[in-house]
Amino acid sequence: MRQKIHRLAANGLTHFVRDSGDEASPVAILLHGFPDSSALWEEITPTLVAAGFRVIAPDLRGFGDTDIAARKRDYDMHDGAVPDVVAIMDNLNILTAHLAGHDFGATVAWRLAALHPERFFTLSAISVGHVRAYLNAGPEQWRMSWYILFHQMRWLCETAYRFNNWALLRKQWDGLGDVNDIIRQLSRPRRLTAGLNWYRANISLTRMMRPPPIGAFGDETVRIPTLGLWSDDDKYLAEKQMKLSRKFVEAPWRYKKIAGAGHWIPHDKPDELAHLLIEHWRSV
Repeated sequence: MRQKIHRLAANGLTHFVRDSGDEASPVAILLHGFPDSSALWEEITPTLVAAGFRVIAPDLRGFGDTDIAARKRDYDMHDGAVPDVVAIMDNLNILTAHLAGHDFGATVAWRLAALHPERFFTLSAISVGHVRAYLNAGPEQWRMSWYILFHQMRWLCETAYRFNNWALLRKQWDGLGDVNDIIRQLSRPRRLTAGLNWYRANISLTRMMRPPPIGAFGDETVRIPTLGLWSDDDKYLAEKQMKLSRKFVEAPWRYKKIAGAGHWIPHDKPDELAHLLIEHWRSV
């Protein structure tokens, strides 16, 4: 499998981007979440490329080898990650693509699909549903999201995660792929705080319990074919937040529950995930 590594200037930062497959193939953009990097997609990328797709996987701002933004508010996805992805596409002369995201990458993907439907053929949301569905999923989701409050505690959270050879992070995020490599990345100066700033800039328990009015973030409706994927052993996301997402899609919607997988579906069920994505992409 042919893979290029790009370091692209986009939206004020230098972005690390994995580019796999033939440049003439249909493009799929894959977005990771916390505390991952674009390496999340390495297990499924060969299957996607063999099926005839070009895979673009960036490290989102602050993660992996993409630059760290200076301020907490720079991690607000509406001003940060959303224009980052559009700028990366423009830099690579990609007019349209399929779009998939996991965890916070799914949240970014929902916003991209709503704001820039002309740039994407399809959306695939892995684990995390539409922000409105997430915020209105009720007590079960609030209980599962306890760690969001912990992530707001600047310095205390960082200290707790680093203590005793990152024992808390290893326990809390026990479904990670190569946890030692992720810890190596987070151990670099300011990298852990950069990752946590995604939570601090975008979501809080206050917002979860008192969702902002519909339309607060602009037009939130997705009007491209959408696939929602959720796994039955996810410790952090309730099924309701994914199933409710259909209310915010005015286009063909499909929901698929993946059995026997935890939150990190790309690691737990890479073959099933790859084939579901390929089927969705080929359906349009």
